Amino acid sequence: MELTEPTVWNAERLELGEGLRWVDGRLVLVDLLAGRLLETDGDRPAPLRELRRLDVPLGAVAPVADRPGEWLAAAGTGIAVLPAAGDPRPVAELVADAPEPTRMNDAVADGHGRFWAGSMAYAQTPGGGTLFRLAPGAAPVSVVTGMAIPNGPAFDAAGTTMYLADTPRGAIDRFTVDAATGDLHGRTPFVRLSPGEGSPDGMTVDAADHLWVALWGGSAVRRYRPDGTLDREIRLPAAQPAGICLGGADLRRLFIGTASVGLPTAGPMDGALLAVDVPVPGLPTRYASPA
Repeated sequence: MELTEPTVWNAERLELGEGLRWVDGRLVLVDLLAGRLLETDGDRPAPLRELRRLDVPLGAVAPVADRPGEWLAAAGTGIAVLPAAGDPRPVAELVADAPEPTRMNDAVADGHGRFWAGSMAYAQTPGGGTLFRLAPGAAPVSVVTGMAIPNGPAFDAAGTTMYLADTPRGAIDRFTVDAATGDLHGRTPFVRLSPGEGSPDGMTVDAADHLWVALWGGSAVRRYRPDGTLDREIRLPAAQPAGICLGGADLRRLFIGTASVGLPTAGPMDGALLAVDVPVPGLPTRYASPA
């Protein structure tokens, strides 16, 4: 089944489809504000199946190494373990004491089992967002501060380059990562978008080290070369693409979660899960170390 144009993957419309991951042969994603963890098949369109429903926003999850069915989650105001069975287990409280109401947002594991999770103020206040790093056996630390809405991060195949978006600013920055420690160095601008282009949201790096970016408000996803120039754009039938990943049997199926939240009038495809096939495969999903 070859998808040459963006295709609606199921009938459900999400409030905020984010945190897409290809894990153990299926697509996993969240409906962020509703606190729902979902999965679906990747070979052909299929309904969404609910794995978990939390009473707090669920920003994103990473599968936990050697523990099938267990997830490390950016949820509510911190990080928690979602075990295969039983109640969530808190790991770290991060932003409960922030000066204004704040929640966790996007998150991902890197190739060394570290978990990177961003926070944002509900009011999207400039400076109210932070990127945290949770390394195996260590306390979480704030590594990038002064943001509004951190999205990503996304790591290259070697794990030595990290891309991080600040969505309201239209900015994507690139960092050098110390593979051994996770320390960040050499922050440089990578892409700057104008308001008319949309705002960078979810991101993923493919096997050619090109960066895919969902353009919130831009009805598109873009692929950027490692030098920051635009390689291609795919137009979408939804206004607010939010989360993306490359999955499917050969990792060449680009899945796109979109959002209906905040639109004065949602169109028929807003909130849909979309999919389209692309020539270059993605990278395997990284697993978090047990917390």
